[in-house]
Amino acid sequence: MQSENANQANAARAAWLRVLALARSDALDAAFQRLAEAQALPAYRLLRKPESGMAMVRARAGGTGAQFNLGEMSVTRCAVVLDQTGDEAATAGVSYVQGRGARHAEQAAVLDALLQRATWHRRVQDIVIAPLSQALDERAAQQAAVAAQTRVEFFTMARGED
Repeated sequence: MQSENANQANAARAAWLRVLALARSDALDAAFQRLAEAQALPAYRLLRKPESGMAMVRARAGGTGAQFNLGEMSVTRCAVVLDQTGDEAATAGVSYVQGRGARHAEQAAVLDALLQRATWHRRVQDIVIAPLSQALDERAAQQAAVAAQTRVEFFTMARGED
């Protein structure tokens, strides 16, 4: 039972980390500012300052074939720890984002840490994660609609017996 709860918690955290990583930087910044205006954010320290590097991207031929190295992409990572407040222990947050967005990575790491605290979880979900998730869904739907315009349907006409 404990491992099932841990798996659910890991899946929930993976979901919000995905939303934070894929959000547009300006949208994340605006959401972060709205959260900070609603209530003062707890103090935090950088465990690992935002740093950029390269990561190898792997792919599969046809989506199911053998894996191969597709190429490299730039990635920025960051780790923070929220200071202990009241009865809540210090909480670590991490982030990995595509590109060289140091501010994006730091804000995502702070939000990850806040989402792990019971007193902040619902507020961050409502003010930050829900709007960013909706924006991601809308962007995906828009991209799917554009791609659908180029769809070609093939059909075969049967010829009579010669």
